[in-house]
Amino acid sequence: MTTQSAIAALRESLAQTIVGQTKLLDRLVVTLLAGGHVLVEGLPGLAKTTAVKALADAVHASFQRVQFTPDLLPGDLTGTDIYNPNEGSFDFAQGPLFHEIVLADEINRAPAKVQSALLEAMQERQITVGGVTRALPPLFMVMATQNPLEQAGTYPLPEAQLDRFLLHITLDYPSEAEELEVLKRERARLKQAAAAPAAPVIDAALVLKARGEVNHLHLAPELEQYIVSIVAATRKLEKIAPDIARFIAVGASPRATLAIAHAAAALAYLRGRDYVSPDDILDIAPDCLRHRLIPTVSARVEKMSLDSVIGKLLDSVPAP
Repeated sequence: MTTQSAIAALRESLAQTIVGQTKLLDRLVVTLLAGGHVLVEGLPGLAKTTAVKALADAVHASFQRVQFTPDLLPGDLTGTDIYNPNEGSFDFAQGPLFHEIVLADEINRAPAKVQSALLEAMQERQITVGGVTRALPPLFMVMATQNPLEQAGTYPLPEAQLDRFLLHITLDYPSEAEELEVLKRERARLKQAAAAPAAPVIDAALVLKARGEVNHLHLAPELEQYIVSIVAATRKLEKIAPDIARFIAVGASPRATLAIAHAAAALAYLRGRDYVSPDDILDIAPDCLRHRLIPTVSARVEKMSLDSVIGKLLDSVPAP
């Protein structure tokens, strides 16, 4: 079995656990292949945590779930130095961020001080405590879920932290047919005796090998320019799409350019190709831009969603 076919088997195993949510499952695998982090947003009960946990179960890697709460402290994530009276010295107790896959559940229920503790880990893949810097595992990946800000007890994530997520995925309610299938599967599960835990489909070494193959996918110079043009357009909407310029206060940074390129390559790999197409870029760009654009007051007053703005922006940038 090739590495690419093994990734396809991973994707298929997720479909056996989660009903519908095709886009979500694709994006989770894309994030894994691109070596990034993913933020999944949706109302409670839409299988956010279940989908993330399913991916962690399918990869034979160390996993830790952290439930974010208002009383969580930065040291609860990074770890802390603990005094050893017998030795007269401090020993470092590792926090949950030293696992290969970390589920930050309801990340926006913790205050900004705790959320900011993730910045160094997500960007540099290392943690500094007590003046000592410690490397995180090569596979390190944060999969975070959050509830919409309108929900009680939520805090907005800092822009600097949002920018560290490769993708921001939003979920909607399933169709009636999908919801009926969810009901049938749950009733069937309850009728069974204790089921054996699902066996991992791939291991960390194979994921790292797949990441190397993704990095070698062909991205034509014309498509490189196309990606740059899309991101640059977010900063000069008055010239590209003047009818929506009043809805965006701050455009995307060059990190968005890198995110689209990496994510589009991972999506092409998942689709079984060794080259990136314009459709890959168009499909993944909204998830790379959604959390990097800051809307204006006008956008909120006129109830203009970021997805609508991004859609009009992509229509305004000619594809090669």
